[in-house]
Amino acid sequence: MREKNSTFRLTNGPVALTLNLMVEQSAQRLDGIFRALADPTRRAMLRNLAAGERTVGELAAPFQMSLAGASKHVKMLERAGLVCRTVRGRRHVCHLRAQPLSEAEQWLRFYERFWNDRLDALEAMLNEDALLAPPPHKDEA
Repeated sequence: MREKNSTFRLTNGPVALTLNLMVEQSAQRLDGIFRALADPTRRAMLRNLAAGERTVGELAAPFQMSLAGASKHVKMLERAGLVCRTVRGRRHVCHLRAQPLSEAEQWLRFYERFWNDRLDALEAMLNEDALLAPPPHKDEA
């Protein structure tokens, strides 16, 4: 029989399954965002969309690519949640969805703090070494 104050429910119950699913979904979402951002053409398309909505043809124009090629890039951005496409007659109009970029930025900020801490520690160590080093000889200066 389990004790009333046991941690069993926290590690094995529905809460643990829910949290695990949330972590997996978040990781999959971030994977998709970074996969979409890995391509320079898609990054340029997003930058273009930051100025306002564009048709797929307008997104394709700077790259001298076919509409089919541009559409494949847009689909990848859509799957990552970075772009929303609406059809207006025969035109496919895209606009930027910034929220997923915010999620990626939050993930990157963790590592920014990590590297800042590491670089600060390196700087302190180098400064300490500089204080302990003997002064240069007049002949070397």
